[in-house]
Amino acid sequence: MKNKWLVQALVLGISFFVAIYLMQPIGVSTQFNVLDGIIQSTVDQDLITENPDRSTGYESTNAYYDLHDGKLAKQIKEPINYSFVFVLAIPFGAAIGRLLNKRRRNQAFVDNPIDDYPLEGNLITRYARSFIAGFLLLFGARMAGGCTSGHMMSGMMQGSVSGFLFAAAVFIVAIPVAIFTDKNRKRQ
Repeated sequence: MKNKWLVQALVLGISFFVAIYLMQPIGVSTQFNVLDGIIQSTVDQDLITENPDRSTGYESTNAYYDLHDGKLAKQIKEPINYSFVFVLAIPFGAAIGRLLNKRRRNQAFVDNPIDDYPLEGNLITRYARSFIAGFLLLFGARMAGGCTSGHMMSGMMQGSVSGFLFAAAVFIVAIPVAIFTDKNRKRQ
């Protein structure tokens, strides 16, 4: 199928639309803060306390957890929610996809031997570079008040200016880096 990417894009778009329509915009980086808060609140029992005067029912001594009337504090105390389960499902979905796609993955190596795409450096170096790049991307997205999925996917679907700006910045950097990397690989 020549336009397989188009079908995949439509499925992804419909999935995001349904998620936003039924639940809320998709975003995952805030849930890492929830996990931090869960760990921190086991050490500091006074970090999050109940407050019946608040709409969320919770308050925190941590200013970040206390934002938006203690919304994050509530998620820390009651972590089994849509967003947290969504984050936990990401690695499981990836593992299931890999298992289901095993035959196609093996065929891809036959069609495009790994020698055509030499990987630079040892395994630790490659993982370190990927981690640093991912950290910088996520750090920038959080500084802009969201996460990569929240800005680029959900944000753009909602017409958010920050979503379009983030996506533009990502592609303005990613395209030259990809071209430069490809040219260097062809020289080797």
